[in-house]
Amino acid sequence: MTEQKKYSQKELNGILWNATDSSRMNVDASVYKDYVLLFLFYKYMSDLHRLELVQLKERYGDDNERIALRLKNSRFNLPEGTSFDELILKKDEDNIGELINIALHKIEDANGERLEGLFTIDFNSDAILGKTGQRNKMLRHLMDDFAKIDLTAIDDDVIGNSYMYMIERFGSDAGKKAGEFFTVKSVAALLAKLAGPKPGWRICDPACGSGGLLLLAGEEIERQGSNNYALYGQESIGSTYNLARMNMFLHGKDSARLEWGDTLNNPLLKENDALMKFDLVIANPPFSLKKWRGENTENDPFNRFHRGIPPKTKGDYAFISHMVETAKAKEGKVVVVVPHGVLFRGGAEKEIRKCFLQENIIDAVIGLPAGLFHTTGIPVAILVIDRSREPGGENENRKDVFFIEASKLFRSGKAQNFLDDEHIKAILDAVQNRKDIEKLCRTVQPEEIEENDFNLNITRYVDTFEEEEEVDIEANLRELAEVNKELEKLETEMAQHLKNLGIKG
Repeated sequence: MTEQKKYSQKELNGILWNATDSSRMNVDASVYKDYVLLFLFYKYMSDLHRLELVQLKERYGDDNERIALRLKNSRFNLPEGTSFDELILKKDEDNIGELINIALHKIEDANGERLEGLFTIDFNSDAILGKTGQRNKMLRHLMDDFAKIDLTAIDDDVIGNSYMYMIERFGSDAGKKAGEFFTVKSVAALLAKLAGPKPGWRICDPACGSGGLLLLAGEEIERQGSNNYALYGQESIGSTYNLARMNMFLHGKDSARLEWGDTLNNPLLKENDALMKFDLVIANPPFSLKKWRGENTENDPFNRFHRGIPPKTKGDYAFISHMVETAKAKEGKVVVVVPHGVLFRGGAEKEIRKCFLQENIIDAVIGLPAGLFHTTGIPVAILVIDRSREPGGENENRKDVFFIEASKLFRSGKAQNFLDDEHIKAILDAVQNRKDIEKLCRTVQPEEIEENDFNLNITRYVDTFEEEEEVDIEANLRELAEVNKELEKLETEMAQHLKNLGIKG
């Protein structure tokens, strides 16, 4: 076979985004992303199919029966007539949207449970993509642009990284809706590194969005030279759940188990009718989710809310309670992004927070800068909860809570602030060393937290007050007197100049 030029990560990112941008027209970014990312996945499957077909023909010649059998056992089975190369020949047909739908449904049927329900998007929708003329123009642009890209001409992981790049770019355009499908990569990377996952771990994200946080946690294990880990997730929004499924396939994580449903009212990751237990539960759940309660919340069959039932209008502690109950007893870890209100709000939330503190499982509270997310400008925090601090656990003798006030660690941008590598490193170093640093971090004993009525507001424990320079009032008054003298002199000179010019003052 002829050696192909391989795309670099930057090249492929640019090509894909330009293709997306040129064909988008007037469709909202939060909706259009579903079409483009599915089309990217479809093109990837088609290119793999074409490459495998070429290789099989080189190996088996004209033995079509053997080739067909091998293709049926491929990673993705594309029935005849459904590949991108075959479909683009029909791009000028008036019903091209319908033809795309038909091809995708045939592929879904041919691949059974693995791809079941994945291709639910309607490429023939007047309501979303516009009337026939506009819709066809957009689809033809998209097909022409993707036809220029061979997604087999890449190194390992490049296609998966490009998929994540596209999600983040769409997130920038989607504004507040971005929180439904992804976490800013720098924040997700910080969470994954704080979690410190190890080979052999089962990792779960109960609000997994498009799956990026799970993948980054897995990468932390791969950096240790191991692929021995398992990924699990649940997502409530169907289109986002499918983004996560494609994301796993594109990163070669076909064995990841993802479920579609409401984690708080219908948790689906179960074993023997009980909740699955994980070494790490990591998430950026929706902030202060309203109307989260279900009919069985008070009598939850899994007893997740035994510390108290969170308020109807704020689901933060519902997610945290679920995460703690699905982390392995005496060893599991929880790392979760929360709004600051979680640290100090009263009522039922205070009682739940008090229980966590009395159980000695809150390990660290980290305050992040404002403006890191597309969805909100407010500062947020990370809670690290460690069940190995429970009696019988490896860290049962650790009683303090480590507070980090990192709100000033960021690079300022026009519409958004950014965590750079140096900021992430500073936070990680502080957590690892667990030593007090003035204005940044401090270890706090449980007695002090109890004295503060179980309030975890970070600035109660880490003093960030900057003393203002002392003002010398007498010196300032003397300086003002000199200025007044100079002003009077200038006014006298000006009056003389006006007089000489015959102008009355």
